[in-house]
Amino acid sequence: MGVVYHANYINWFEIGRTELIRERGFPYRRIEAMGLYLPVVELESKFRLPARYDDVIVIYTRIRSFNALTVQFESQIRRAEEDDGRDEALRVPTSNAPVALEPEGELLVSGMTRHVWLNRDWKPVRIDKEAPELFRLLGED
Repeated sequence: MGVVYHANYINWFEIGRTELIRERGFPYRRIEAMGLYLPVVELESKFRLPARYDDVIVIYTRIRSFNALTVQFESQIRRAEEDDGRDEALRVPTSNAPVALEPEGELLVSGMTRHVWLNRDWKPVRIDKEAPELFRLLGED
């Protein structure tokens, strides 16, 4: 059909949140080495327009809300402006600017993922107790 398969947007949501957390100084590898996991427990996506093959895609992600047990990310997948002079096919801005400020590019898909913090035994854990530095970093704007 010449368009990106719908499940790819979920992967792009994951790339956005992974890069956002990395930018804050806590790569996922470090989180998992601490015995912490962050599985998705809820997912929403609203498809407006399809991405087409060879489109340059930009992923915008921000933390919508978080507490000691859960974190919710909001993402937008946008088609980059044609004349921005960039060659890469996928860009992930690293700022946590509110999505509501209308980022660049044509909106294709918007969505949200909600996650719960778990320990190695897959039991819910309070991140403020288990990893206070990570808890503090997630709350920075």
